[in-house]
Amino acid sequence: MLKSAEPMPNGSEELSSLAEAGDSGPLVWVPFVKEIVPNVDMNRREMLITPPKGLLELNVRSDERSKKERRQLEWKERKRFQKRLIAAKKKLSEMEQQHVFHGFRFGEKSQASLLVDQIVSVNSKLLQQALENVEIASKRWTITESLAGAKLVRNRLRISEKCFTPSTSEEKLGTNFTLQEKALQLISKGKVAVVLDMSDHKNRGKEYDLSLSSSTSRENSETSSLQMLLCDDERFVKAEYRSSMPLVLISPADEIISMKKLFSSNNYFGFDPEKVWFLEEERLPVVSSLLEQNRHKILMKSPWEILQSPVGSGGVISLLSSDNIVENLAQNGAKYIQVCNGERYISRSSPLLLRLVNEKEAEIGIQIFEHSEDVEEGFSMVFSIDTMKKLTRQIHKFQFYAIAKPNSHVELVEKKWVHVEPSSPNSYEFYSTIFSCLNACSLDKLCVMEITE
Repeated sequence: MLKSAEPMPNGSEELSSLAEAGDSGPLVWVPFVKEIVPNVDMNRREMLITPPKGLLELNVRSDERSKKERRQLEWKERKRFQKRLIAAKKKLSEMEQQHVFHGFRFGEKSQASLLVDQIVSVNSKLLQQALENVEIASKRWTITESLAGAKLVRNRLRISEKCFTPSTSEEKLGTNFTLQEKALQLISKGKVAVVLDMSDHKNRGKEYDLSLSSSTSRENSETSSLQMLLCDDERFVKAEYRSSMPLVLISPADEIISMKKLFSSNNYFGFDPEKVWFLEEERLPVVSSLLEQNRHKILMKSPWEILQSPVGSGGVISLLSSDNIVENLAQNGAKYIQVCNGERYISRSSPLLLRLVNEKEAEIGIQIFEHSEDVEEGFSMVFSIDTMKKLTRQIHKFQFYAIAKPNSHVELVEKKWVHVEPSSPNSYEFYSTIFSCLNACSLDKLCVMEITE
């Protein structure tokens, strides 16, 4: 329980220490984690807290609403969620996937609630698009195939990787130094938003282990890697520019909480908390590779869980269309969105790519490495805000590839759930690359910056 906010000399208010006996200050929630509650004294029955900036104020703001207002808000949220559920069930029914609802006849309330969340989370538009693309040959595009015709791009810059070492000088960059300096001006004025995709696309389409131990190891590795990246001004945006730069982080669902904790315990690494979004990577249901009644059936991990897999870098565009993120960025003055994946592509070369797009008035800029054959090894792309708006309205034009995989699942057979363990590929996982958006851009509106060895 906190004391009520006390007025300060400058007219602002400050939340004081814990309330004393008889005080009726607001109650707040504090996450019981070591970083925020570092000292627990069992003998004195006390806990000392070190809440990150804004945590207590955020709680108080929500508690300032009356009980009636909170009930009304909760009712509206439930009603809105119920509408989403009805719409999601209708879409799945239209796609003849009613078997997904069978779990409602089994289990407990908590399991039914889990199934509800699973159904609402399905991106039916993307799934419909992916199902229409099932017959397209499954393959991972090489960078050469993705950028077929890139040799014809007029706005093309080739520059040595040696120019982007920590000791980069004006002499090394030559005429490109001016471009880089002008790009930093755009960044400092909040004209550029960065989307940092921390998903592991390079292993898409390969065998992978989803056991708890490997998941925990991957989570710790990704969090550590992200922290090292954000603490290195030579590899990421300098701290002095961060307060004005919007940042969107995309990661697997099991890493979101760790990333939020990492940011809150490091004062958001200099970024404005109001301008930071944490998004779960886009996923789609896994479907049977066999046609049943002229449909590819969604596979169930359990009676209450849909078997899903990440869709790859193409899902970034879909995510940016959610929650009006692109519109919010535009309203806050952003003119460009830089989408990056892989530490190799978050480097001193990023401002140069940005300024190249700005200088040439291009719609899309892409950074590639000479002789690189793996599209998902890492990428860096710059989009004008208007182009990104257009792309988020054209998700139905994105290309998906069906990758044959063996996936264990459950099926309802004669009112009993049966576990199926395949010995050969029995299902399709859907994959899309962000490079398919290049089809929406004419060559004269495209910039290519090729990093040579």
